[in-house]
Amino acid sequence: MIAHGKNIKIFAANSNPDLATKIAEKLELPLGKSSVGKFSDGEVSVNIYETVRGSDVFVIQSTSEPVNDYLMELLIMIDAFKRASAGRVTAVIPYMGYARQDRKAKARDPISAKLVADIIATAGADRVLTMDLHAPQIQGFFNIPVDHLLGVPVLSAYYAKKFGRNREDVVIVSPDLGSVTRARNFAQRLNAPIAIIDKRRPKANVSEVMNIIGDVKDKNVILVDDMIDTAGTITNGAKALMEHGAKEVFACCTHGVLSGLAIERIEQSPISELVVLDTIAIPQEKRVDKIKVMSVAPVFAEAIERIYEDLSVSTLFV
Repeated sequence: MIAHGKNIKIFAANSNPDLATKIAEKLELPLGKSSVGKFSDGEVSVNIYETVRGSDVFVIQSTSEPVNDYLMELLIMIDAFKRASAGRVTAVIPYMGYARQDRKAKARDPISAKLVADIIATAGADRVLTMDLHAPQIQGFFNIPVDHLLGVPVLSAYYAKKFGRNREDVVIVSPDLGSVTRARNFAQRLNAPIAIIDKRRPKANVSEVMNIIGDVKDKNVILVDDMIDTAGTITNGAKALMEHGAKEVFACCTHGVLSGLAIERIEQSPISELVVLDTIAIPQEKRVDKIKVMSVAPVFAEAIERIYEDLSVSTLFV
């Protein structure tokens, strides 16, 4: 039980109540008493049913689909806590929506990730705790401290246990050039080689596999990505790996967005198992046999405890 100085309080909005409950249980704390709903005209309604004056408040809310609703819930909760004289408010955002809009890809594009960062700080957040931003440099979009956790340690530990000492035929695969650093980090933890899928994306949410860099013939391959949205990239990559002689294809990611035809594509793909973390709530209808969900509650609980105790969080980044 955490007990020193000012109170610590954990609150949650509506995006991922199961994860919030697990985090609170790990900290041996109750979830704060609050309700987040809507008025008849659709505006967000927030009610806080306990005092937070001087407290160290952590608000747990992923800004997943419906992203705009969940983002507004987070902003209004932060505002409510600041106006109730909370000592410090930390926005715990396991999955941050709009993070893929981190640069101008073409003329007149917005940089929505920067806008969202500004809005969160303006609402009154004192710091942000998140996991696997699509681009790590988004941390620099915030003018408040950002603790950026990684999903790789959780996922790599699962595969280390799954394959045990028999890892001679395991290859870690990056689904594109942009994920090579993540795949290399993952491979170092398993002491395994890496391969890279070189692909061309003709338009948004459509990917075309071009070439495999590395040896995957007769290997158990693990595709590693930060998120899986429509699953086009990961399933096309899996097909290409099998065509290049891979023995079996596994896949994992931190954020299971799983929108559009994702579930259908995964079920029809040669992927044997897809492991996702619960940064985004996975509804029951999407929990097909191929998908395994692992919890990030222990990692976030430890990070929250370290922030509250004013201890280093950097050991959780590696």
